[in-house]
Amino acid sequence: MTTATPINSIKDAIDFAKDNNAVMADLKFMDFLGTWQHLTIPAHRISEDLFEEGLGIDGSSLRAWQPIQASDMQVRPDHTTARMDPFCREPTVSFICNVFDPITGQPYSRDPRYIAQKAENYLKTTGIADTAYFGPEAEFFIFDDIRYSTATQHSFYKVDSVEGAWNTGRDEGPNLGYKPAHKGGYFPVAPNDSLHDLRTEMSLVLEACGIEVDVHHHEVATGGQSEIGIRFNSLVRMADDLQWFKYVVKNVARRHNKTVTFMPKPLHGDNGSGMHTHMSLWKGSQPLFAGEGYAGMSETGLQFIAGILHHARALIALTNPTTNSFKRLVPGYEAPIRLAYSSRNRSAAVRIPTYASSPKARRMEFRTPDASSNGYLAFAAMLMAGLDGIEKQMDPGAPLDKDIYNLPPEELAKVPSAPANLEEALVALAEDHEFLLRGDVFTEDAIEAWITYKMEKEVHPANLHPTPLEFAMYYDV
Repeated sequence: MTTATPINSIKDAIDFAKDNNAVMADLKFMDFLGTWQHLTIPAHRISEDLFEEGLGIDGSSLRAWQPIQASDMQVRPDHTTARMDPFCREPTVSFICNVFDPITGQPYSRDPRYIAQKAENYLKTTGIADTAYFGPEAEFFIFDDIRYSTATQHSFYKVDSVEGAWNTGRDEGPNLGYKPAHKGGYFPVAPNDSLHDLRTEMSLVLEACGIEVDVHHHEVATGGQSEIGIRFNSLVRMADDLQWFKYVVKNVARRHNKTVTFMPKPLHGDNGSGMHTHMSLWKGSQPLFAGEGYAGMSETGLQFIAGILHHARALIALTNPTTNSFKRLVPGYEAPIRLAYSSRNRSAAVRIPTYASSPKARRMEFRTPDASSNGYLAFAAMLMAGLDGIEKQMDPGAPLDKDIYNLPPEELAKVPSAPANLEEALVALAEDHEFLLRGDVFTEDAIEAWITYKMEKEVHPANLHPTPLEFAMYYDV
């Protein structure tokens, strides 16, 4: 299933499919909001023409893309992304595609992968660095059951997990106990960790797909919260890998009659799931963040951090892009809501890890994002914010080497905060996005489409719907 031999040409990709006896080819592409879409063709249709001319799709049926009167779009597979799909019953080669306008033949300005590619190209034109490496830590929950419904006269959700602390008294015929308490999941051995073997299977499938796994473990929350760390990669390749990661994790869980969610806050009263994202810049073989400054960082690295913090409120509209994201970004659950930086301090939005002293390991970690984000857009935006900090020689100010959660109110008031909700974040993005337009990486059209969709289809409906909690609080007024 791996692509051990690099696929450098269309011929290599065609040969890879033949060598693996593929009978079908799956063409995957990312929609604007962050869902992987696909269409499948017989493998005998794989040809040079497929890579050069692509296949047609209806862009009006995909969220926030084309109007119906201009709906024809085209997906063209990237030959370098060939992998065998580990879940198809019949041997199926998979390609990740870019989206094109069939009339102009140009890449589509709202294609997230194209935006990420432009960000990488812009980085090179600055002369600052050649490569930006990203290492996201996408946390998730593994549940046994999920039910939800919203209608005119009712609204509810209910999740369940054999690990859930709420099930200590349930008749399970027999109930064997060992259910992690709230905030007690990090990280006792089995039988407390009942999901070890499942995460191992996920890890082995990822490695079979060519994605190197660093570590897997249970996370803090009860109810099956987990993390599988994968090796860093360059921006576009990491966004590709993140999509494969989510695809593999969800489908391995389904094999075992379980369900995975990357929803940031599915459980009230316990930690949510984040996507702490590690970043570094390199020029040739030289790591640019290593230096003699604070926590072993270079001036370039500190300026990059300054750019992230300066634009953080706007960035969060792309890195934490759901109304549910902000139920995670609250005090008390290890959520980094204060826009400060520090070394080792996990209560700050930006942390400088100190696990290793090697210059090659020097990096910064933006801890606010979550995995509901579109990796291509989120990584591109983070890079552009950091580069703005370098280009403008921004100063991040003094580090905050204190437990932010326990600061006195007068000190806490001086530390900027993340937006309180998605609407605030979208307003911040509307007011602060010039840095994203450089190099035509993001376009005004793409940013406007993002803000409009999120406001009209997510913020406003969430504001309009009564919730069960409101009935609990207000029914007897």
